[in-house]
Amino acid sequence: MISCTKSKPKMRVDYHMSSNAVVNVCAQTVCVTGAGGFVASGIVELLLRRGYTVKGTVRDPADLLDIQSLKEAIYGCKGVFHTACPISNDPEQVVKTAVNGTENVIIAAAEAKVGRVVYTSSIGTVYMDPNKSPDAVVDESCWSDLQFCKTTKTGVVIGAMLQPRINTSMYHILQYLTGSTKTYVNSVQAYVHVKDLALGHILVYETPSASAAVQSIYVYY
Repeated sequence: MISCTKSKPKMRVDYHMSSNAVVNVCAQTVCVTGAGGFVASGIVELLLRRGYTVKGTVRDPADLLDIQSLKEAIYGCKGVFHTACPISNDPEQVVKTAVNGTENVIIAAAEAKVGRVVYTSSIGTVYMDPNKSPDAVVDESCWSDLQFCKTTKTGVVIGAMLQPRINTSMYHILQYLTGSTKTYVNSVQAYVHVKDLALGHILVYETPSASAAVQSIYVYY
């Protein structure tokens, strides 16, 4: 069953798994920001299959700046999966919304006494460091070189979608399949299936000892 109610300035969608749920692990209510996005939709689907009730915020990522709207969506939830992120050609707008929006999510979650928050960051957070050894293990102490990121630009998420239309992330690989890209970077890139990424998010949420940061990764089907 899906019930939708509009609140200003965004729509909140409450999802409830039907009686044929695979496994009812926790029977908890959790919030997924940006629930209509590529990674988030994979998380929502798996959460439902595991027996969770999901509140999803959708529509405009800029609504992350409206803390009252976030408080309404997060209220009553045991956990939050923060996946919403703006997509824009203006780097300043992306950074402002991403940073301030994430701060608002944390504040709203703290006021609602949410037990755990799982945050999906960018691959640019830890991966972009030209001085890092290719054999180095990436952990919470690793950070990207800011100037290097500004010069080379960061990566995007790609892979299979539940949505029927190609999004900005998917275009990253489509250009290679169609031949529109004439040159290729001589490098190696790690990929992971979107379903595995979704499972990783949920396992982090369900494991009390899991904390700190992990490496962001590309996603594929």
